[in-house]
This record gives sequence, C-alpha cells and structure tokens, in this order.
Amino acid sequence: MSDHTLEAPALRIPDAPPRSIALRENRLTAFARRYPWILGGVALLIVSLLIVLWAASRPGYDPYGWLVWGKLTIHGHLDTNGAPSWKPLPFIFTVPFALFGKYQLWLWMVFSVAVSLLGPVFAWRIAFKLTAADPARRYAAYAAGLFAAVLMLLMQDTVSHLTYVHYILSAESDTMIVALVLAAVDLHLSGRHRWAFWVWWLASLGRPEVWPFYGLAGVWLWVRTPSYRRWLIGSLLALLFFWFGIPGLTSKSVFTAGNIAQNSPREIHGNKVTGTLSRFHQAQATTVWILAALTVVLAAIRRNRAVLLLTAGAVAWVVIEIALALKGYPSVPRYMFEAGAIVSVLAAVAVGWLILELPGLLSEFLRRLRIARISSRTAWQLGSWGTALVVVLIAGSLVGAAHHQYRLERADLTHERARAREIGRLSVVVQRLGASRILACGQPNIPIGYQSQFAWYANVKIGQLYVSQTYLRKHPHPLVNMFPLSNGWRVFPSHVNAASAARCSGLTLTYRS
Repeated sequence: MSDHTLEAPALRIPDAPPRSIALRENRLTAFARRYPWILGGVALLIVSLLIVLWAASRPGYDPYGWLVWGKLTIHGHLDTNGAPSWKPLPFIFTVPFALFGKYQLWLWMVFSVAVSLLGPVFAWRIAFKLTAADPARRYAAYAAGLFAAVLMLLMQDTVSHLTYVHYILSAESDTMIVALVLAAVDLHLSGRHRWAFWVWWLASLGRPEVWPFYGLAGVWLWVRTPSYRRWLIGSLLALLFFWFGIPGLTSKSVFTAGNIAQNSPREIHGNKVTGTLSRFHQAQATTVWILAALTVVLAAIRRNRAVLLLTAGAVAWVVIEIALALKGYPSVPRYMFEAGAIVSVLAAVAVGWLILELPGLLSEFLRRLRIARISSRTAWQLGSWGTALVVVLIAGSLVGAAHHQYRLERADLTHERARAREIGRLSVVVQRLGASRILACGQPNIPIGYQSQFAWYANVKIGQLYVSQTYLRKHPHPLVNMFPLSNGWRVFPSHVNAASAARCSGLTLTYRS
C-alpha cells in the first residue's frame, strides 16, 4: 500500500448572491412600484436643485418679501403692512423654511422651481388623456402631451417683456399656482375629486381668481358626499383665516392684500375689457390660438364634455380677470397664465386628434381622386406622410416664437445673474457694517429693487425701508444711504445730527469686488 494518498480535486462552486442583497433589491423594486410619486418627487427636487445652481439667479422682489414674512413670523414680529401684497400660499412654506436660517432662501428656491416644473408635467398628462388614443395609436397622445408641455413654456408676459421661464427661475408663486390648477384638472379627469378639491384649496391661497373654482369643487362634494361637509366647512374657515384673519392681526386692515394690489403702475390704461383680452391674446403665438379654436369646434361637434368644460374654465378665468381689472386691479399677463396653460393644452389636443384622424381622411381623399390605382395600404402610408408633414409645419410655425422666447430669456438670465451678484455683494456689505449698527444710526435708504433683499438680510419689515421725502422734511432723521455701483455698493450716512453722530460713525463704505 502506497504511503502517498491521492487528494480529490477541489470543486469551486460559484457563490450565490447573498439572500439579504436579493431581498433588499426586491423590497426597493416593490417600494418603487407602490410609491412611484415619492421617487418621482425626490428626482424632481434633485432636478430643481440642479436648475437653481445652473441659473445662478436669485428670487424677485416679492419672493424675498415672502421670506421676510417667514423670518418675522418665527420671531413673533410679522407685519403685513406695505409690500409685497399679502399671499397666504408662499407664507405657509416660508415660515417652516425660516427655521433653517440662511438656508430658507435655498429651500424656497428649490421648492418653488420643483412645484413650477410640475406644470408642464400635468399639461402633458391632461393633453394625453383628452386625446383619448387607443393603445395601438398611443403615439398621438404622446405627441399631444409633448406639444402641451412645450407650448405652455412658450407663454410670455408682454407687459414686462418676460418669459414664463423667467417666473420659474425667479421663484415666483405664479407658475406654482399654474401647476396646482393643472394638477386639480388632472385629478378631476382621473376621478379623484376629493384630492382635486384640496389642490384647488391650496391654489386658492395664491390667487383670488381660483376661489370660484374651489367653490364649485366644494359644492359638488357637498351634494355628492354629505359626510365630507365638515371638511368643506373647515377648509372655508381656514381659507378665510389665511386671507383675512392673518392680515387683520398683523396689519391695519383685513383687506390689506387688495388695498396694496390696487393702483399698480402696470394697471391697464384705457378700456379694461379689451385691454385684458389683448394681454391674454398676446401671451400665445397665433398658431396656438388657431389650434385651440379647432379643438373647441371639434369638441362642440362631438359633444366632448371634458374639453368643453375645460374651455369654459379658461373663459371664466379671463372673465374674472376682466372683473378685477374693472375694480382697479392690474390684471397683468402672469395672472392669466392658468388660462393660457389651458389654451396650450387645447392646442396640443388638436395636434393629437390630427395625428389620429388625418391619415384616414387623406387616404380616403386620395382613393376618391382616382388619379391612379393605389392600394389601401399605399393610400394609408401617403396619408401618414401627409399627417407628419402637417405636424412638422405646425411645429415650424412656432420656431419664430420659440426663438424670440429664447432670446428674451437669454438676455434676462444674463441680467438676473448680474443682479444675483449684486445681491451677494449687498450681503457682504450688511455683514461688514452690521445690520444692528445700520439700524441704530437711522433709516436705511436703498433703491426699491433691493429693499426686500436688504430686509431679509437685516431681519426687518420692508415697509420700514420706504423713505418719504415729504415726511423727511417735516421730521428730519438720519438716513443710511445704500446705492449699488457697477460692481459693488456705496454706503454713507446723511442728515446726521449731533445726537446720532456717534451711532453713525464708521458707516461710510465703498465696496467693490
């Protein structure tokens, strides 16, 4: 017997993936399928953050004022007298954001842009549903959705010569309200009327034009769902408190919002009715209006209730805006973006219906001409090519408007980035001099375009920064003048008396960067 023992060859068996990893992947997949909106929301916030970083701009005058409201509220000093005009919608977000200190600004910008970006998404969904394409021809609905999203982004404010995108990047509430209105419409189309009601309620905190639609949604639920009435009453009481209760507690009048909004420099001069209609018409390209009219005519012939109700809603919105204009409110184009977005959706539906029906009409027309014997398949192909050509021509007719929008937004973005740098320099000036020292010396005197920004940095109400020359002559008091330079700021006190000389010393500064 040999002293050596033969060893069996070792067999290498591939390691099976750990059960924990596979289980975790299954759970993530199940979570994504069950809660797609959560993952979508996270993705939307990430995209919004990237857009904010790329734009490198800062909010407009009003949003900084809303941020001031949040800061003053958490310190128990909210004062809604003076600009900006009171709006509850941004207030309910800027207050909790204020708990994060200097990050309040970034939280509002990212959140506002994210909500506004939902506007094109819901416009896409509404156009997709209204096209009502069968599964085999779903491409028509996709095309309609794409047109709806793009046409909505092509809206413009011809009074201020600003684009719809400007209001998104400036963290304004107008584009947020558009997104909420479209979300409510989409929920109604999906049969989720209770959710739609609460979205209407949220949008009602932003603009009074939404109140009638919120009311109609509430009346419908009141009749159809009696058990829900206590929630409807609660929503109404909350709406009244936010719009009138808070101003009543923090300003001279419960009607502060309306009083400030009146007598705007952008008010229509001349005929209020035709002026409002003209502003609404100029927000969209001619092609959009033609397509929207085609949709309405076809919907009337087919008795398409959804499209006709949507059209009636847009008309009602403009009528409400006309009524407000007659009462002295400005009725600027951005207040009609909601109705304009519906017009965009209607125009997009026309594109979807053309894609669905034009190939058949063209092929039938070719067969009836009998110029040459062609098969049904060939006629259908020619009809499809003809339809594609029509869609291309429609898109081509919008190139001029799109190019104009691009040029406007490019110039505006250059201006806004320069303004953002000037705001950044203002923050350095406030830090160097100290907000408490500036306020101890006297009243800050700063151009109106930078008042809300300074108020946010100094934690004071904006109304405190208004300098009345008439009042100054009657009641002389020290001023701390702050004026922007081409690449910096100049600060110097004036009207300084002997009593305030010590407090105002050292407040002269010329800062450049």
